[in-house]
Amino acid sequence: MKNEKICVIGCGNLGKSIAKGLLEHESFNSENLIATRRKLHVIEDLKKLGAEITSDNLYAVQQSNIILLAVKPYNVGKIIREIKPEIKEGKHTLVSLATGLGTTEISEMLDHKIPVFRAMPNIAADIRESVTCICGRNSNENQTEKVKFIFDAVGESLIINEELMEAATILGACGIAFVFRFIRAMIQGGIQIGFDANTANQIVSQTVKGAAEMLQKNSNHPESEIDKVTTPKGCTIVGLNEMEHQGFSSSLIRGIVTSFEKIEK
Repeated sequence: MKNEKICVIGCGNLGKSIAKGLLEHESFNSENLIATRRKLHVIEDLKKLGAEITSDNLYAVQQSNIILLAVKPYNVGKIIREIKPEIKEGKHTLVSLATGLGTTEISEMLDHKIPVFRAMPNIAADIRESVTCICGRNSNENQTEKVKFIFDAVGESLIINEELMEAATILGACGIAFVFRFIRAMIQGGIQIGFDANTANQIVSQTVKGAAEMLQKNSNHPESEIDKVTTPKGCTIVGLNEMEHQGFSSSLIRGIVTSFEKIEK
C-alpha cells in the first residue's frame, strides 16, 4: 500500500471520519490521501494532518489509484458521470460507501471493468474503532486485500456476501446510533438515582466499553456473562426482568427490523 494513493470524494461526516482515521494511523502515509469537498474550510483540519484537500474531483481521481466514493446515494450517479472520463482500467479501484446501491448497478454506471467494492463502515472510523463490512465485484484477492487494509486501518473489517450488505448497514452503521441511545438512557437513569451528568456519563461509557471488550476477548455469549452478575434475589436480575417486562429486547429487535425494512424499500 506504500505506493497506493487514495482519494475520498465527498468528505461529509462518514468520509471525513475515514480520512481522519487513516491520517492518524501509524502505518499510513498521509501524503497519499486526497480529500474532496465543495466547502474546503470544513475539511481544513485534514490538511493539517497531512492530506491534500481540493474541490476538484477530477484532479483527485487523476492523482489516485483507489477512489472512495463517500457521497449520498442520490449523488452517486452524478459524481460517477463527472469522474468517469478520468477512470482508467488497470489503474483504478472504486469503493462506494453509498447505502442501497449494488456493485452491478455501480459498474453499469462506470462503463469500465474496474474493481468495484461496497463498504459500510460507521463513524467510529474517526477513532479507528469502526466495523466495516465489504463486498466486491470484478476484483481479485490482491485488490480485495488493499481495500481491506484501508478499513482495517480504521477499525475491523469483514468480507461478506453482497446480499447481506443492507443488513450490515443496519447492524453496524445504524447500530452505532442505537448503542448511543442505549447509553443515553443509562446516563438518564444514573442521573435519576443520584449522579450528576458527567459522572454518570463516565461510569456508563466505561461500563459499555468493558462489556464490549469482555465479549471480544472471552468470545462468550452475552448471556453467559450476564449469568456471572445475576445472583438469586439480587438487584441485577430484578432490573433485567423489569426491562424485559417493558419490552427492552423486543423493542430493540423491532427497531433493527424496521430500519432494515426501510432500507430494503
